[in-house]
Order: sequence, then structure tokens, then C-alpha cells
Amino acid sequence: MENPASDGRPLLLVLRALKLGDLLVAVPALRGLRRAFPGHRMMYAAQSWLAEALELVGGDIELFPTQGLDDPIDLPSGSVDVAVNLHGGGPESRQRVAELKARRVIAHNGPGMSGPEWQPSLHERVRWTRLLQWHGIAADPLDYRLETPTVSSPVPGATVVHAGAAYGSRLWPVERFAQVAAELSAAGHHVVLTGGAAERPRALQTAALAALSNSANPDDGAVLAGRQTLAEFAATIAEAKLVVSADTGAAHLASGYARPSVVLFGPASPSEWGPPPGPHIVLTDEELRRGDIFAADPDPALLAVSVQDVLDAVSRLSR
Repeated sequence: MENPASDGRPLLLVLRALKLGDLLVAVPALRGLRRAFPGHRMMYAAQSWLAEALELVGGDIELFPTQGLDDPIDLPSGSVDVAVNLHGGGPESRQRVAELKARRVIAHNGPGMSGPEWQPSLHERVRWTRLLQWHGIAADPLDYRLETPTVSSPVPGATVVHAGAAYGSRLWPVERFAQVAAELSAAGHHVVLTGGAAERPRALQTAALAALSNSANPDDGAVLAGRQTLAEFAATIAEAKLVVSADTGAAHLASGYARPSVVLFGPASPSEWGPPPGPHIVLTDEELRRGDIFAADPDPALLAVSVQDVLDAVSRLSR
């Protein structure tokens, strides 16, 4: 493909070919990089569907479409001035960054690369700002607030229930989500169900069990899953009254917009992925955590959370 640096500016490429939540916890590091290299063209190597989410970070950061780490990054060797590995500390991401032959590499310590030693139990916001600080770049892990979406919420003041997740290990039972949604609706909340296209069937099932949707017309407004762009989804969270979600992108958006949220944790630890200080309550059982993110069934730490636990947390947030 055409060299992105052909516009005359040196190119800074950040590798983090992951999902929405991974982007949102990296916001403080991205902001630090943008300030440190104001004259560079800054690109974020990740899946193309995240382009709209980058607008929420601000600072004129472009998306460079990259589908995982299986193939080399599609850029001419030597065309990148600064390459930053925010993907991880393993050999695959190191190899992809090394192949770029950038003038400067910002990464953790490893073969052919200088940097801080990888520490396995840091919070993600701290991990990546610590990396930049080691390389002499100022970054604040609390600089996570997001830009206002370019579109407005279709349901301002709604209570968002996000029943989906990328992996089975994070799927709290749909029957429990439905009970929460029904109780909140009965208490006067305007409940909507969000999610991507793949999560729409689960959202429809939740809404039906909670009697939020007319069975003859499931698209009556309660189920937004699969019907929104990423920008519209972000706007729905940004103007929400409350967000109830597993540890997913929806929860990280709620953090970025300081919206009250109840976040259900399973395989991942809140000490590494949890929300910052604010109107957020984490529910989990650390002692039961199995920790297998890619498992097909829900993590025991997640299943230990009851419907009443969630409703009690909502009550605490409402005080």
C-alpha cells in the first residue's frame, strides 16, 4: 500500500491490534504520545472497525487497518520513524514491531529492544504510561476521559444493560440480565439493550425475558444491539443514566464518560482492568476466579455475582 508518511510528516505507528476495551485503557498512553510527537503523523494499528472510536481519543490519530499479528504490518521497511508496542510483551508483537525497522522503538525490554521489564500484574492504564515514562515521555494514567461523541444519544438518560461479551467466559447468564432489566424497568428506568450485531440475539432474548419488547415487534426501541454505529453506541453510553455490563467495551466507555456503572468481572482481574475512581462498582469473587479468558463457559468469579448483588449496587449508586 502507499506509504502513509508520504504527506511529508514522519510517521509514528502504535501497534495494539486488539478490541474496543483495549483501546480505551490505552487512552492515557495515546495522549502522552500525541503530546510528545506533535509533528508526527500518528497512526494506530488495529482492526478497521475501531476508526470511529479513535475520534473519541482526540488528537488527530488515524487508524491503520491491522488484523491481528499473524501477518507483517503492511508498511515499507524503514518508513516508520517511531514504532510503539502497546500490544503486549510477547514475541509476536515484538517481531511485528522489529520488522518495521523504525528509527526509534518504544517497547518493553527484550531481544533487540530496550525498555522497562514487563510486570504481569499492573493495571493496563498504568502499564502503558509506565512504558512511556521509562522512555522519557510524560503520560498520566488518569488522563482517560473521552471526547464528546459527534452524534447525540437516541435515548438520553436511558439505563444501558449490555448483556453481551466477546468471549463465553464473560457472559453472565442472560436470565440474570433479564431479571435485572425487569427490576430496573419496574423501578422507572428506561432500559435499553446495547451490543454489536453478533450480540443482538442475546440482547433480544434478554429484552423478551424482561418483557421489555413486544414479541411481535422486538425492534420497538428497547433493543439497540446490532442497530448502532460505534459512534452512536458511544453516545448512548455517554448520555446514560446508568450502565450495567460485564468487563467489556461498554464498561470502559462508562469509565471514559464518568457514567455510573455496575461492572461484572469474571476471568480478568479488576486490579488490572477495572474502572478508575468514580461512580463505578465492581462485582466479582476473586477467590473463585479461574482466569481463562478464552473459555467457552462463564468464569466462576462471574457466576458468583447474583441478581441481588447487582440491584444492591445500583441502589448504592443512586444514593
